[in-house]
Amino acid sequence: MGRTKTETEKGAGSHKMALLRIMEYFLEQTDEDHPANATDISAYLEKWEISEDRRTIYADVALLADFGLDIEKAQSGRGGGGWYLASRRYELAELKLLADAVQASKVITEKKTRELIAKLEKETSQAHAEELHREVFVRRDRKSGNETIFYNIDAIHEAIRRNCQIQFRYGFINVKKHLVMRKDGAIYQLSPWALAWQEENYYLIAYDAEEEKIKHFRVDKMMRTKVVADEERLGGDRFQQFDLGDYLGKTFSMFSGKDEEVQFRCRDYMAGVMVERFGQDRMLVPEEGGTGYFHMTATVSVSSQFYGWLAGLYGAVEILAPERARAEYRDYLKKLLAAYEES
Repeated sequence: MGRTKTETEKGAGSHKMALLRIMEYFLEQTDEDHPANATDISAYLEKWEISEDRRTIYADVALLADFGLDIEKAQSGRGGGGWYLASRRYELAELKLLADAVQASKVITEKKTRELIAKLEKETSQAHAEELHREVFVRRDRKSGNETIFYNIDAIHEAIRRNCQIQFRYGFINVKKHLVMRKDGAIYQLSPWALAWQEENYYLIAYDAEEEKIKHFRVDKMMRTKVVADEERLGGDRFQQFDLGDYLGKTFSMFSGKDEEVQFRCRDYMAGVMVERFGQDRMLVPEEGGTGYFHMTATVSVSSQFYGWLAGLYGAVEILAPERARAEYRDYLKKLLAAYEES
């Protein structure tokens, strides 16, 4: 709220303005550690050239409490304790969590990070607002430089709400670290059905009518996104059977591949890793004889990214079937080894 005086606020006759200023004071200045008494409130009102006696201030505080502000009497403190705002829409711990998430997110630019945290500060007292400026350990060079992601998300939600298609151009990062357009800037027109958050990025899940398949796109790489209001969404029948959680669980680093039922043999200590990757409903079958291994089956979008994930587990997880996937994984490892063999 602003701090410039207006003609309306001058003088002692504006009781309505006094009530608003007292409410502002409770919202911005008070909390359990910073109560305010009638003297404090009177001094604050005088800054706005508003004069109220103690009896009126007591009545105003009671009226604001009746209105719904959670104002409580302090047990002790200056001038007999006074009052403070006991609760707000967000608890301080919740605001800290939101502020940390904003600072840590790589899809939110530095500029937008500052703007969002400034808005979060308005949801608590000025004293507690300082606690939101905590340094979350995240590499600043990972922060996005693309402000359009917020407009892309808004356009996608609007198209889904209005049951229509969207258009956009799609890009990739070149060696100069610039976002350049794929297909020479060709326009993609698709039917959006969902937004997904996967591995620190937003993805559009959409139906491509031309290729008759479900696709996904990184939202921060979409440019010039707009709603096509006169084109109704297509692919609704496909999405009636579509399981987004299953789709995300079987796709590694959002690289598409051929869906296959893959049988694994895993060390016992990999149970947590496999359940986290493929879901709680996976059946883990211990090998007989106490070998320290279990077997598990999951649908996987088999790709080079899947093989890379598997290699990172350093032999603790083995592909048993299908044989085609075993053979492809062997070839993948051989190519990696060949790249590092001495000349």
